[in-house]
Amino acid sequence: MPKINVYLPDELAEAVKQAGVPVSAVCQRALEQAVRRVTAIRETVLADLDLEEPTGALTHLTARTRTVLKLAADQARAEGAASVGTEHLLGGMLTEGGNLGLRVLHAMDIEPEQVRRDLAHRHQPATDTEADGPRSFSGTAANALEFAVTEATSLGHNYVGCEHLLLGLVAEPDGTAGQVLRALGAEPRLTRRAVTAALAGYVHLRAQTQQGGPATQGGDQLAALATVFRNELQSIGQRLERLEQHVGLNA
Repeated sequence: MPKINVYLPDELAEAVKQAGVPVSAVCQRALEQAVRRVTAIRETVLADLDLEEPTGALTHLTARTRTVLKLAADQARAEGAASVGTEHLLGGMLTEGGNLGLRVLHAMDIEPEQVRRDLAHRHQPATDTEADGPRSFSGTAANALEFAVTEATSLGHNYVGCEHLLLGLVAEPDGTAGQVLRALGAEPRLTRRAVTAALAGYVHLRAQTQQGGPATQGGDQLAALATVFRNELQSIGQRLERLEQHVGLNA
C-alpha cells in the first residue's frame, strides 16, 4: 500500500499521540472526502451549471458566491482561456464588488484596486480564443474551492461565502490569485483571523442596529464596518496570541 507522509507541528503531533487518535484512518477518510469534492468540482461543466438552483458540489454556495463564479467564467470566456483559474475567481470577486471577502481585505489595509492592478500585472490572458469558452475549473481553482469548503466547515458554517473563497484562494499555493494576495500581506493565518473578526463585526453591528443604535448607509456603513472589523481583529488577534503563548505554539 502506498505511503504518504503527513507533517504536523510538534505540539499537535504530541497531542495526537496522547489522545490516541487513529491517524491513518482519520487521514484516509479526510483524503477520500477531499478527493471526491475536488473531483466533482473539476468535472463540473460550467455550461451546465444552474446558478439559480445549484446542485452537487455547488449546493452550499451563497448566491453572491455563485455570482462570483459566473463572473469568473465570463471573464475566462472573454479571454479565451481553456478553464477558469484562480485569477478568474479573484477577478470575479473584484467585479462583483460588494462581497465580504473584499471588505475583509479592506479591513486588512489591502485595497481591491491594488489587488486588481497586481493581478493584471501577473496574469497574462490567453491569446487563442476558443469559441466554446472554458468548460471547467483548472486544477488550482478546484483546489481553492475545496479549501473554501474546508474553511467553511472548520468555522462551523453550513454555507460557502466569498469570505471562505478568499481563504481558499489564499491557502492554494500555486495559483496566481494566492500569489498576488500573499504578496500584499494576506497570509493564511492573518486572513483567517480577519474573516473571524469580520463575521464578529457584522454580528456586533447588527446587534447595535437592532438595539436602536445610529443607522448607517452607503459609505458610512462601510466605514463603520471597517472600524468594527479592525477592532474585532485586534481583539481576536490578542486573544489568539495569548492562547498560542499559553500552549507554547510561539516557542
